[in-house]
Amino acid sequence: MECEDDRWRPFQNCVGALDGTYIDVHASPKDHNRFRSRKGRIATNVLGVCNPQMQFIYVFPGWEGSAADGRVLRDALTRRFRVPQGCYYLVDGGYANCEGFLAPYRGQRYHLSEWKNNCHPQNAHEYFNMKHSQARNIIERAFGLLKNRWAILRSASWYSIRMTCQIIVACALLHNFIRREHDIDPMEDDEIEEEEDVDEEDEDEPFGGANLIPTEAWTTF
Repeated sequence: MECEDDRWRPFQNCVGALDGTYIDVHASPKDHNRFRSRKGRIATNVLGVCNPQMQFIYVFPGWEGSAADGRVLRDALTRRFRVPQGCYYLVDGGYANCEGFLAPYRGQRYHLSEWKNNCHPQNAHEYFNMKHSQARNIIERAFGLLKNRWAILRSASWYSIRMTCQIIVACALLHNFIRREHDIDPMEDDEIEEEEDVDEEDEDEPFGGANLIPTEAWTTF
């Protein structure tokens, strides 16, 4: 993948990043437990996939807020979401590290907030995680910009859940149109970055796995 952003140069054949985000919905009281997220909000867990240009490649709303991110991804893979042959997406520690999806090393510093105040990697795994976090942060920025652009995504509306899901997809499509047609996104300077959650391992069984061994580039830092 050709990309002028230096954050992506270490990740050959990487086509973007993905993550889940919560968008509040209006659910009937009997459905509150199913739609209650781990943050206590009544929300849908939305899978978002974006490229390095911060354009959404795939958006999958509708799952209950209580659903684990990995479960939502597995469902998306049974639908229209596909990983191009020989390529992969960056994911956080809440997903399985497997073919098509590259997660960081567990048990090592990862989030961008942990690299502030002139903190430097202490080993190859931390170095990899720092580079991974810098690139994968594109999806957090995309979510933040999407919600900053469309106020209807920042709080629950009185529309049905089905209609809310259609609104989410429509907002993502309009976001892509603006990103594609404007050389400079008029709202990017004011973008609000999503808060990074503490990664939680998916309680469901992973859908596949592969051990990824770092190359020399990740051991000479």
